[in-house]
Amino acid sequence: MTSTTPAGSDPAPRPKRRTFSPEYKLQIVAEYDAAPKNEKGAVLRRERLYHSHVKEWRAARDAGALEKLVDRRTSPARPKKPAAEAENEKLRRQVERLEKELARNKAALEVMGKASALLEMISEGAD
Repeated sequence: MTSTTPAGSDPAPRPKRRTFSPEYKLQIVAEYDAAPKNEKGAVLRRERLYHSHVKEWRAARDAGALEKLVDRRTSPARPKKPAAEAENEKLRRQVERLEKELARNKAALEVMGKASALLEMISEGAD
């Protein structure tokens, strides 16, 4: 059976994650808190939210951390470090890795030297 869509094309576009502004979050928390107990679920359903959203946003509001109300998963990408700083970090990690490798190799050579000296002593004693 052949398909009518060309190979490699996705029939449905990938959905985008919703983002919420700090103002929207504060508005929803206030509306949710003001709603009577039996209507809180209706607010969540209308906005297509979960109770965990409101809980998290309320905790951030109560902590006085309005900037924490920005969802880091969906916020614009963090500014990139300057190229020189990124290169320095990369080189620091490489130096640390190589220093560990060098220490491990030195220890192995020391053990091999001791083993070699021991074998020479044993072979001299056997003669």
